[in-house]
Parts: sequence; C-alpha cells; structure tokens
Amino acid sequence: MDNLRIYTATYNVGTETPFGVSLLDLLSLEEDGENEKLPDLYILSFQEVNAQPQNLLINTLIDDPWTQAIKDHLRDRDYVNIKSIRLQGLLLVVFALRRHILNIKDVESNYTRTGFSGKWGNKGAVSVRLNIYGCSFCFVNSHLTAHDENCKSRIQDYNKIIEDQKFHVAGTKTILSHDYVFWMGDLNFRLLMEYEHSPEEIEREVEKKELKKLLENDQLKFVMDDGTAFHELTEKQPDFPPTFKYEVGTSNYDHKRRPAWCDRILHRVNAKNYENVTLSVDQLSYRSHPMYTLSDHKPVSAEFLIKVFSDYNESMISFDHVATWDGDSDNKVTYSISKDFDVEAKDWIAVFKDGFTGLDEYVTYEYMRKCSNPIEEIDGAWKYEATFSNPSKCDSYRLVYFSHNKYDVTRVMAISNVFSIVKN
Repeated sequence: MDNLRIYTATYNVGTETPFGVSLLDLLSLEEDGENEKLPDLYILSFQEVNAQPQNLLINTLIDDPWTQAIKDHLRDRDYVNIKSIRLQGLLLVVFALRRHILNIKDVESNYTRTGFSGKWGNKGAVSVRLNIYGCSFCFVNSHLTAHDENCKSRIQDYNKIIEDQKFHVAGTKTILSHDYVFWMGDLNFRLLMEYEHSPEEIEREVEKKELKKLLENDQLKFVMDDGTAFHELTEKQPDFPPTFKYEVGTSNYDHKRRPAWCDRILHRVNAKNYENVTLSVDQLSYRSHPMYTLSDHKPVSAEFLIKVFSDYNESMISFDHVATWDGDSDNKVTYSISKDFDVEAKDWIAVFKDGFTGLDEYVTYEYMRKCSNPIEEIDGAWKYEATFSNPSKCDSYRLVYFSHNKYDVTRVMAISNVFSIVKN
C-alpha cells in the first residue's frame, strides 16, 4: 500500500470574494513555495459563495472568484482542477497534483436541496466521488439548517442527503459505501439548548480555554452519540475556539449569537472493503484559520494520510507521438484503444494548452464517434485516427482523451506528449 495526502478545508464566506486576500494560510502553503510535502489532493468547500439565483449551466461555464483564486495559488505548484460543483452558494472544488491525473477515474458529482422543504438550494449538499489508485472516495460539502433551536432540522437534512444522493459506479452507489468519505461544511450545529449560557458567558469560557467543557455540550457530538446523524463518521475533537459567530472584519465574537463550532470536517473509512488489505486514515491536523475576517465564520482545515493501492495502473488508451502541427491546415492524430475497453458514445478528445490548470480549459475537441471505424489492429488494440482544426494561437499543447458516459461519469484515459503549433 502507498500513502496519499489529502487536504480538506471549509469556509462560509458570507457572499464575500477573495479579491486582494491571500489564501496561502487557508491552503497551508508557504509563501516561497518551499512546502516540505504538498498534498496529493486538495478538497475545498465553501458556503454562501456569491449567492446568485440558481443556474447550474452558468455555474459550470464560469469560474467563480474563489475557484479562480485557488487556481492562481496552485498553478505554480502543478495542480489541476479535477472537478467543481456548485449549488447556489455551495461550492466544492477538487484539485490534484498533475502526476495523478491518469490514476483518477470515474469522477461524478451530485447535489441535494434541503432549503424550503427541498425546493431551494440555499441549504443542502454537493458532492464529488472518484476513484484514485484503486480506492473510492466521496467528498461532501453541506450547509445545514441554521439556529440553535433547529437541531432536529439538521438531523433531517443529514438523513435526506444520505438517502437522496445516488451514484452510478458499481459498488459505490451511496455516499457511505465508498472506501473513504470526507464530509465538511457549515453543519450549523450549536451548543445544546439545555446549556443556558449567554454569548458573553461562553466567550469568557473560550478565553479561559475551557473548550472541553463547551464541547461536552456540542450538538454534533450529541447526535453522533445517540445515532441520529453523522454517527457513521468520525471527527477529531476540535482544539480551536468556536468558529462562529464573529463581527465581520474582526476576530471579536458577535453577541447576537452564541459562539459555536459550526464549521466541521469529518471522515469515514471502510477499512475492510478488500480481502487481505486494511485501509486506514491518519489525521495529521485539524485547525481553524483565525486570520480571515471576511465573514462571520472562521475557516477550518484538516489534513489526512490515507492508504491506497501501490502501482495501480489501467493504461488502456495511448496516443502515438504527436509531432509539430501545421498552423495553416488541419492535422491528424492516431491513438490506440485496448479491445478490453468499452468506448462510450460521449467519449471525446480535447486539445489543451500545456500547463492547463483545469479539465474544463480545453480549446477545441472532437467526439470519438466521428472516428468510430478503426484504421488497423495492432497487438490486441484498435488503432484510430482523428482530425482536428487548429487553435488559432501558436503555442504548446497536449491532447487528452476523456471517457464520458450517459450518467456524466468522467475518466481521463490518456494524455499526449507536448507538441507545438507553428505557421509556415
């Protein structure tokens, strides 16, 4: 087995944008780029992101300011945005080091509305599931019902999300059936109503560092212990102050609400999913980031070391070497597909500029169905040929083969060498 480093973070940004704000602390990155060990995956969740009217199409076409700011921070560290999903103010983005792309398979997203009895997405959850090095992962970002007195509604939100979200990859049809689950967000759990302390009294206990006493009255701990919600997951006990509610622009508690740990990150491992192998999670950190004052929440992050399979490789498609393209005419590429691979009707090949930071940054593409007849058979694989119209700009590019089925489950199957487009 090998280790994979997973970095998760959650932040309720209160509709604010990150313009002029460094996200290095949120990402636990050194300013000089000299991190001792970079995470293999970043999973970043946000709530109340510029709460625009719901339009899933627009949200898939335009990077929101938070996704763009993260790309700007991670670009020079060779990360690629594997998947983003947005539901109104909820945003979940997954980044991976470029070297892992070909080992990330079966990417699928889902969402659940819980606001206004399931009619509105101001509350709810978004998720991304994927396989990497033979193990399955599900990442969930949720924003649950607010206010101290609504604990039962939060329990209902959780159970609706669990029941509602279904996936299309065999063996992982539900959130909790995955090998690893990471659930984060503004869960909105407060202190028990029976704990009749005022905001001022709770703040004094925080100042005295009596966090353990306060956490004994944490609603999330209570519902996990009694089995009504989140009991299938694990959380390391927070050793940082309550992350809500602050006066915007400061680190002073706003006494309109009782301080509470609304922002949480939990995990689950199905350790015995495979014979003769034990999966495991080692949590390396769990902390808040008090320097951020954009909203009435403080962001929270957690880093994990998890076990995945070694030398896991499913190379079933490969591009022949791509030579320099002629910028004044169409160009042909050839590639091989194993006979064991089931080609989907929506499979496509895209042209990307070299150094792309997201799998949605292609400049042109062709569907596989346009070149459905193989030109020859070689060593148990079919050889195909595709013709591309050139991007207008002379630059360096790569080809990427995407497998994409009717359920919108995506896999990157092959990446070509770097090639140039030149005009004679």
